[in-house]
Amino acid sequence: MSGETASSEPNKTLFVVLKEAGCSHAALARRVVELGRRQGVVMRYDKASVTRWLQGMQPRGRATEFIAAALSEMLNRPVAPADLGFSAAPLKPVITRALSYSEDVGETLHTLAELGSTAISRRSLLGTVPFVASALLEPQRQWLLWLLEEEQQPTLAVVEGGGQVEQVQAMIKMFDQMDNTYGGGGVHSSIVNYLTVEVVPMLQQRGIPHHQRKQLFTAGAKLAAMAGWCSYDSAEYGLALCNMNMALSLCKEGGDRVLGGQILAGLSHLFTNLGYPRDGVALARIGIATAKSAGSPMGLMRLHAMAARGHAALGDGRAATASLHAAAQSLDSSRGALQESEWVRYLDPHYLEAEAALCHRDLGESTKAERLAEASVTANAERRRRQAISRSVLATAHLQQGRLDQAISTATHALNGLSGVHSERSVQALREFRSRLEPRRNEPMVREFERKAKPILGAA
Repeated sequence: MSGETASSEPNKTLFVVLKEAGCSHAALARRVVELGRRQGVVMRYDKASVTRWLQGMQPRGRATEFIAAALSEMLNRPVAPADLGFSAAPLKPVITRALSYSEDVGETLHTLAELGSTAISRRSLLGTVPFVASALLEPQRQWLLWLLEEEQQPTLAVVEGGGQVEQVQAMIKMFDQMDNTYGGGGVHSSIVNYLTVEVVPMLQQRGIPHHQRKQLFTAGAKLAAMAGWCSYDSAEYGLALCNMNMALSLCKEGGDRVLGGQILAGLSHLFTNLGYPRDGVALARIGIATAKSAGSPMGLMRLHAMAARGHAALGDGRAATASLHAAAQSLDSSRGALQESEWVRYLDPHYLEAEAALCHRDLGESTKAERLAEASVTANAERRRRQAISRSVLATAHLQQGRLDQAISTATHALNGLSGVHSERSVQALREFRSRLEPRRNEPMVREFERKAKPILGAA
């Protein structure tokens, strides 16, 4: 719930920034509530709340984080709560470093190790890690500069690494399997511990042969990205951004463009789902530029699908359709999993079905969404997270067609399927469905669903 603490002094700083943004009180309140909802934070602010902030009231909890994020977006430049006249607890130095971007890979390794060891043994000392959308501006710039510098360089060849490389790759496969089965929340600590205790010291060694060094850094980048993805699945969005940011730095050292594209696809997914679809599209486009000459049609398929997701969230049906068409073309041009990079062999036509279903849901194209979501549910019997998300999309498609009883039945099935799966993304998909029930919340069937859903989805 929303809360505020009193102050006797008007917030003149917020007044100046709000005037610069040209934003109405009602529009700011709506965006703050929306950004909070995307992260599972229930707030009930309106235009009167903004007036109180201007009068000097201090919002409690994470509200100042979302106010700063909303105004950063409107001004197209980074804004922190302190820049708006709000008091805020200073970030831990390790978090500040992790949210920034270092060209010194040694510094990145040091930060990654410190962040991981703190998360493992002294998690409470990290405090809340905010999701700072503007933190990715410098990493994007540095990544694009690297691409220009490396444009004529060949893609990293696959060389048998043996020894340490083989061991790390085997662990990655095991973690992937656990993540697919139980969700990111169930495997997060294991990945972070292995990355911090075993892999970072390997990467800090001197005298490693060149090809092995590149493979180790690429594997380290994959693990850091997995840690970020698991943080995302545990609703720790700021920590997810920190890990994916550092994964890009390690990937640049490894020189693997396919993996680089996949890290950018993960970031695109994160930004679009948290309410920043324009950033999601931009990140997908950078990923496409990264991977287009890397010989990985399946990797490009995922990136085009992420671009489509962003366009659909923006309501741009034409651009979304074009991106889905490009994704289908990339899928058709693949010669099979064995001819693809190891980082994208898990992708298949069913992945595109699931992402396309989400696009059609957001565009209100319920018949297409229903057909694709049904296919995804059938195909992903062993991937419970993906199946739960697709069931949520299917439930929304039923609701969009006025079939309330079928929608509730499908969503309830999705709820039941989450038992033993630690996945905030699945929960978020069901929250999105529940929000669409608002106009009919007084109907007995809806009230009963909300009663059953509350222990898993939280308050509406």
